[in-house]
Amino acid sequence: MGREHWKKIWVGSAGNMVEWFDWFVYASFATYFAGAFFPEGDDTAKLMNTAGIFAVGFFMRPVGGWLLGRVGDRKGRKAALTLTVTLMSASAVLIAIAPTYAVAGYGGAVVLLLARLLQGLSVGGEYAASATYLTEASAPEHRGFASSFQYVSMTAGQILGLGLLLLLQRTLSDQALHAWGWRVPFVVGALGAAVVFYLRRNMLETEVYEETGADQADRGTLRALWAHKREAFLVVALTMGGTVAYYTYTTYLTKYLSNSAGLPKPTATLVSLCALVVFACLQPLAGRLSDRIGRRPLLITFAVGSTLLTVPILTMLRHAGSFWPALGLSLLALVVVTGYTSINACVKAELFPTGVRALGVALPYAIANALFGGTAEYVALWFKDAGIESGFSWYVAGCAAVSLVVYLTMRETRDIDLGRVGAAPTGRKRDQLPVS
Repeated sequence: MGREHWKKIWVGSAGNMVEWFDWFVYASFATYFAGAFFPEGDDTAKLMNTAGIFAVGFFMRPVGGWLLGRVGDRKGRKAALTLTVTLMSASAVLIAIAPTYAVAGYGGAVVLLLARLLQGLSVGGEYAASATYLTEASAPEHRGFASSFQYVSMTAGQILGLGLLLLLQRTLSDQALHAWGWRVPFVVGALGAAVVFYLRRNMLETEVYEETGADQADRGTLRALWAHKREAFLVVALTMGGTVAYYTYTTYLTKYLSNSAGLPKPTATLVSLCALVVFACLQPLAGRLSDRIGRRPLLITFAVGSTLLTVPILTMLRHAGSFWPALGLSLLALVVVTGYTSINACVKAELFPTGVRALGVALPYAIANALFGGTAEYVALWFKDAGIESGFSWYVAGCAAVSLVVYLTMRETRDIDLGRVGAAPTGRKRDQLPVS
């Protein structure tokens, strides 16, 4: 890959990392600030309240996907990426200064809710703009490898969040963390977003967009997307199992290990941190593999593994008891999930033509995340509160099984020419083109 391609991937990934740092630190620090905004009830009830607001952010993602996807298709990928990081910076500032229940009653929870709505708008557009940018910025034979850096940067953002949590756990008292320490990551996120805003203002637009994106009058419109409704429904279906599994083993894992498995919070955080470091390193390897053998084999491997292994993995995690067994099981789960995360960005981008690519990825993906990814943690806590925690394991496995059917029936997307709708492949076989 050339220097310009690497530069585009670096700028896109750096911004994505900060975006997802801000998004994930809410989940990572929820155990510390839940009582500040919702003082009534037991620990599970408080976490359910904060998880509910976390889920609300996901329900704004379809709106963000529509608005920012339209910007990305009509004004360019650069314009959309710059706008998303601006919204995320504003939301981080709001959470950092939100008043607690003791100061403003439930007014603080309202501020928290508004901040999550802004985050939902931002991330709803960020995923698609980033997926589209990274896919278009790479050479055809390296699209899987290049787009895998989306989840590298997403995971890096969460690793930084967990690392900061671990640092604060070791340097501040538990009382200080509950009182004010939880505000620190949101201040850091706001500052990081300001730096990325500068980087993105100077980033380069993709050649694919510059060559073919500006000559379509209806680009970025719902009417143009409706012409590709089959691909849009395909994005929802293929996302379902992957997003539930991803959020189960990333954002929810730390709380599961501490709230259900009984591990100390620092130990649970360290398990998540170590597992995510390995997970991030696996993404480019799997992405490169998909450039050689295709996308479908990896997706199918994920779905089969998640369908068959989720129940035993979560059951054994609940009884892990110490660091090493918990880490081993977490790594096994994330290795399985890698089959989805490493390539799902480019698969979705490869389904749509340039003029509707950002919107085509953004809106259906955001809808799937609102229905399944954003609610995963809340569903898990609901099962626990109802006394049937094992039911959540079957829920995750069932979602993976549904996506497995989709992966088995969908066509290969690896060899599509991004610049032409229904074009011939870029030098490989003509068979197994995506549905159009």
